[in-house]
Amino acid sequence: MLSNSPFYAGFAVDDLAAAKEFYGRTLGARVVELGGPLLSLQAGNGYAVLIYEKPSHNPAEHTILNFPVDHIETAVDELREAGVRFEHYDEGPIATDEKGIATPGPKQAWFRDPAGNILSVIEG
Repeated sequence: MLSNSPFYAGFAVDDLAAAKEFYGRTLGARVVELGGPLLSLQAGNGYAVLIYEKPSHNPAEHTILNFPVDHIETAVDELREAGVRFEHYDEGPIATDEKGIATPGPKQAWFRDPAGNILSVIEG
């Protein structure tokens, strides 16, 4: 029934203007205004994610969006210069270094958007 549907994912934020600024200016992603309380975050490979405003938003406790990068050290350094603060984990199954990068496994670093949603950059 839905095998040919061009489905897409979406997530909520509590402040659409802050989200547009963060994703567009801070991260340098392509953001398209869809009208009303909606944005589209568009990836270079043609995929898109819907961002919608929900004033009573509660951030998810899991990673909602991953950004693959060629060199995680470079990406983390550039994002830090843009004002992004990385999460640090030193308990449980994930341990990060002083920059916030987890290894072994795929090198990955987590950070939050202005609404508290968890995002990551991941090497590979």
